[in-house]
Amino acid sequence: MNADTPLTPTASAATDTAPRPDGVPLLKVTGLTKTFAASGGLRKRTAAVKALADVSFTIERGKTLGLVGESGSGKSTAATCVLRLQDSDAGTVELDGEDVLKASGARLRKLRARMQMVFQDPYGSLDPRFSIRALIEEPLLVHGVKDPEERRERALAMLERVGLRPELAERNAHAFSGGQRQRIAIARALVLNPDLVVLDEPVTALDVSVQAQVLNLLRELQTTFDLTYLFIVHDLAVAKHICDRIAVMYRGEIVEIADSEALFESPQHPYTVSLLLAAPVPDPELMQTARSTLGQLIDDPSAATPMGCPLRARCPVGHDRPLCGEVAPKLTPVGPRHEAACHFPGEMAWGDDNTRKEMP
Repeated sequence: MNADTPLTPTASAATDTAPRPDGVPLLKVTGLTKTFAASGGLRKRTAAVKALADVSFTIERGKTLGLVGESGSGKSTAATCVLRLQDSDAGTVELDGEDVLKASGARLRKLRARMQMVFQDPYGSLDPRFSIRALIEEPLLVHGVKDPEERRERALAMLERVGLRPELAERNAHAFSGGQRQRIAIARALVLNPDLVVLDEPVTALDVSVQAQVLNLLRELQTTFDLTYLFIVHDLAVAKHICDRIAVMYRGEIVEIADSEALFESPQHPYTVSLLLAAPVPDPELMQTARSTLGQLIDDPSAATPMGCPLRARCPVGHDRPLCGEVAPKLTPVGPRHEAACHFPGEMAWGDDNTRKEMP
């Protein structure tokens, strides 16, 4: 076996990987809930903070679902709960029909081999004490590949697949740029040939010119290895570039979910429109016109809503409507494969044709 040999799944992953019909979800998340106890105040009282509230979504094999929202919306918590990096309070996470949250022991280890993660910070996610070959080999060692020569050859092959020369393998991570380190982190995540890869803001820490290169690499690898991505992102331009479907999160809830094209063409939830308005466009005058025409969310992100819609205190559509203050909206179909949790979907219109065309 040499560096050009096609990679095959390790024994732990191969026994669980079988062809599935198109359109069948690889990942099905239902009712995922997570609450944290937060301390504060002079008397150190604790208050429950609901990070996830009945979050549900599916991802078809070979597709990408983006979780979008501002900081604190619950995106990363959802990702870590899916991978069982932290426990959830309720819900199910099914990988090919098997509940990851109920698995244990050897069965959980096999499922973990099929689910890998790429973190936001390529500087913090790679131990600077080890060579990049050792870093990429480590998952193989953990999951039972005992032959050191096999581990070495698989690591070198994957390193080349992500665009780095195998002769660099003995260098430590600190010798590489941010974009190169993220390529190494991707190689480490893919060396087990997983089915699902969770990407937590994988290009946020990179220069804009490097972001496009890494995104193109991820798309190429997705096609080559038939990967399914859960993509955590706050930049809608990035989401538009790589995601097949997008779920918009606000305060631990999914408030809108749709195919990417439909979401950008006709967003139905006021919060989704606000995120689109916040995205920069090439023409500052056009951007200002769009914002003044469409309005923005009332600028009070900390405003609490004891009942009804969680966005009500900030929402120009529903802040003075009794229904929005009394009844919490549920995700409801508003179009083909398009759902929104809003009593008055579509009332906060999303610009004119010029505004949409100027979106990056």
